[in-house]
Amino acid sequence: MKKKKKSYSTLYIIIVYIIAYSAYAGYHIFYVEKIDARQKTNLYIPSNSSIEEVVDSLLSTKIIKKPDKFLKHIRLSEYSTFKAGHYTVPKNMTYRRLVKMLCLGQQTPVNLVISGSIRTKNRLAGILSKQIEADSLSLLKIFNDSIFLKELGFTPSNSILLFMPNTYNVYWNRDPKQLFKDMKREYDRYWTANRLAQLESSGLTREEAMILASIVVEESSKYDELPDIAGVYINRLRRNMPLQADPTVKYALNDFSLRRVLTVHTEFDSPYNTYKYKGLPPGPICVPERRAVDAVLNYKHHDYLYFCAKADFSGYHAFAKTLQQHNQNANAYRNALNRRKIF
Repeated sequence: MKKKKKSYSTLYIIIVYIIAYSAYAGYHIFYVEKIDARQKTNLYIPSNSSIEEVVDSLLSTKIIKKPDKFLKHIRLSEYSTFKAGHYTVPKNMTYRRLVKMLCLGQQTPVNLVISGSIRTKNRLAGILSKQIEADSLSLLKIFNDSIFLKELGFTPSNSILLFMPNTYNVYWNRDPKQLFKDMKREYDRYWTANRLAQLESSGLTREEAMILASIVVEESSKYDELPDIAGVYINRLRRNMPLQADPTVKYALNDFSLRRVLTVHTEFDSPYNTYKYKGLPPGPICVPERRAVDAVLNYKHHDYLYFCAKADFSGYHAFAKTLQQHNQNANAYRNALNRRKIF
């Protein structure tokens, strides 16, 4: 009888040990076991990815090495579907935390960098598509969607103005139309009460000021003279004189490598050719930088009506009040071009 009790006691201890070990092993697997990543890793999960595609991404980025372990943790968790997005996966993360992060969509925003001098919608759509999930064709479609853009107060001709140069934190898989709405909020945020007051004194609308800024910034790389150039164009607009801006001719011709604008170029028929048509073109000729827009809002009050590049090729411009003065400056610059054989 004592032997039986002893054997039962031993069996009981063994069972308890097995249960305890299993509980510990389960706890270790579910709560403690860590992924294989040895450094912080960026993971991108495209929209509508299958579990197999998610596993492939985890393997290719070396976040995990054995898919069975990851799949086991999914079965042990209360989650079953993954959310698309960009995730920053730290080293030493547990499988449990990884599964939770991917299934709850706890993603990390990406930096959407937009620089100045982006001249066309096609180019801008391409730059954006390299930084977010949306492809360039879907973005370009929105840039030309007159009905949607009308809701935002824009048109296909000026829609690139929504993307003012800056660095924005956005979610990688942001819905493209929602991204445009986000940019509209950023655009409105730029137009502070002070800038709106400056705008009113200029007699321009917000879009007109930015279109003018796109011309001004294409005229010179010297930011300290942009207010002077803006002042010339403001003077010409107020006198109903054609702007005669060379950058608009290059835009109309779609030839940005053109080093010298000739008479034959200024005769090209396009609403963007400010030699043929008075006033501002129907849209910007590039995405203007904020400081270029500020240069327009803070344009210099002077009597200059003309300017041309200086003959010393310093990058600065010679300003003139009369056509006679301007012709002298222009001839000096043309002669300098001829000496350098720039035709």
